[in-house]
Amino acid sequence: MRITPQLPSLILALSLAGAATAAPVPAPPPFPAGPTTDVIQGVKIADPYRALENSADPNVQAWSDAQNARTRAYLDNLPGRAAVSAKLRSLITAASPSYAGLQAAGSKVFGFYFDPTKQQPSIVSLNAAADPASRVTVLDPNVIDPSGHTAIDWFVASPDGTRLAVSLSKNGSEDGVLHILDVATGRETEAPIDRVQYPTAGGSVAWAPDGQGFWYTRYPGAEAPEVERHFNQQAWFHRLGADPAEDAPALTTADGLPRTAEIFLYNPTGAEGALASVQLGDGGQWQHFILRPGAQALKVAAYEDRIIAVAQARDGTLYGVSRKDAPMGKLLKLAAPYVGTFARASLFVPEQTDAAIIDGGELGSPLTIVGDRLFVSRIAGGPSKLTAYNPRGEAAEIGIPEVSSVSEVDPLPNGDALYRVSTFLEPTYFARWSGADGKSTHTALAQTSPISFADTEVRRVFATSKDGTKVPLNIITRKGVKLDGSNPVLLYGYGGYGVNQTPGFAGAFRRLWLDGGGIWVLANIRGGGEYGDLWHQQGMLTKKQNVFDDFAASAEWLVKQGYTSKPKLALMGGSNGGLLMGAEITQHPDMAQAVVSAVGIYDMIRVELDPNGAFNVSEFGTVKDPDQFKALHAYTSYHNVSQRGASPSVLMLPCAND
Repeated sequence: MRITPQLPSLILALSLAGAATAAPVPAPPPFPAGPTTDVIQGVKIADPYRALENSADPNVQAWSDAQNARTRAYLDNLPGRAAVSAKLRSLITAASPSYAGLQAAGSKVFGFYFDPTKQQPSIVSLNAAADPASRVTVLDPNVIDPSGHTAIDWFVASPDGTRLAVSLSKNGSEDGVLHILDVATGRETEAPIDRVQYPTAGGSVAWAPDGQGFWYTRYPGAEAPEVERHFNQQAWFHRLGADPAEDAPALTTADGLPRTAEIFLYNPTGAEGALASVQLGDGGQWQHFILRPGAQALKVAAYEDRIIAVAQARDGTLYGVSRKDAPMGKLLKLAAPYVGTFARASLFVPEQTDAAIIDGGELGSPLTIVGDRLFVSRIAGGPSKLTAYNPRGEAAEIGIPEVSSVSEVDPLPNGDALYRVSTFLEPTYFARWSGADGKSTHTALAQTSPISFADTEVRRVFATSKDGTKVPLNIITRKGVKLDGSNPVLLYGYGGYGVNQTPGFAGAFRRLWLDGGGIWVLANIRGGGEYGDLWHQQGMLTKKQNVFDDFAASAEWLVKQGYTSKPKLALMGGSNGGLLMGAEITQHPDMAQAVVSAVGIYDMIRVELDPNGAFNVSEFGTVKDPDQFKALHAYTSYHNVSQRGASPSVLMLPCAND
């Protein structure tokens, strides 16, 4: 979840000001409820606001507008809010620009350029040495659309660096259109291709090694019913200069793709064929294919092989992370022509059972080919470890700070690599690893900030959950803080999809929170992948309650240890973390003073009927299964709201186009 400048100021105002109202606010707008009752697995389920699902209804739109007006009347008049917002803005814009998503191609290095004074990041090119002084803007969406409502979903450079394949979407929709740009002129060289990107399955492109064509993802068009147009993602091959209507299918439902396929295409090494990794919804189950122009897709790993990530060397050799009988992950190697597929691949590096799981975290894939080395990212309870393996499987650890995360590894043409490092207390920077001597050095690709955390420390401690599980807490506090229960504490959690909560720099927000007397805490609760596949499995499907218990135990621990008290505690989560917030509000309404819940899922009974929700069945379960329904019904916050007893102040942030 991205924290916007406005969101932290609201959290600060709600919690530090005790959620006090500065001025009267309008009454809640009435809405004709139109109650509905369903019977599922023999249980009557009341749904009094079913009509709100139709966002196109003018009555629903009017109700939403009135709710927004009422909320703004409250928030805009909170004591101190304007000063907090102004201070945050000044701190954020004082930071230097930063880089991410670097891709070496030809004689250039391309990447995203984040200017804190702009609404959207741009795409820039750097020279082969990745010197920021050589920066040239290639595409700036802020110029295309000064309103800031046009975003770059993703981009991929052609092998020679002369073209970019860019997906652009508008108004927060993530409904992307593919554009092919000439880097030298900025002009489009191909007809735009629509329907290449959409949440939740996303979209991607992989170039052919000659740069004269590319594989891309696309969703059905008018040939499919409206309700199916955001499912059944497939892959196609486009030859430059050809009519997109004549593009050849490369990976389709005929190859065994599920309705909720999420296809990720890769070919950064310039191999003969592209790698297509296909996830079954959002539950972490994968199959993998090799795509070649004019040939049928070749499946190299099935779901039952438990290969969660694959990297392809230039000669076609595949390296895969297997969690079959290895919950922390082992490395397999499979050479072309892939006889026997990964089911008969050779062991490259055995599983390491030292509590560090092979997982990419923010990297996405934990595997990156750098020259003749295989870079492997591991997660040890939240912080990262990075290792380079030579062709014989011999390991060399890459030096990074003890409590940090590596969010990308970017190969360079000369065999070196850039890798992006984040910590809680220092701005993000890129280090350069030398393929010649294996040493790492800082580069000029580093964000700077006038904010200092010299007076701050990070404590990594453990709370004990309901079933005895030890849950890591990362506590950021000023040195010498008194644990007398008087400190405002912001506790953040996510807990789902095997997504890891890793160290990251949030300078302006965190500095202002600490200066206000606050303590910031990140909980590595189950449902994530911080301690391996089992850590994820213990927080999904019928075991989702473990996630809520872990978070509640974290809050209780902070109170018992004197870090805070219930009147001084604020909770925050977004997306799956918003689901978490809904559960905590209904299960523990007296736990905290304030809760911020962003773009959450609250109706677990009907979520699978939503296009986005269908992708989540492998993570949450389905009401069609009796045991899974029982679990969903127990924690669905929409159906468990109580009008009795205490309740925290809640800021709930939905999104019309999410």
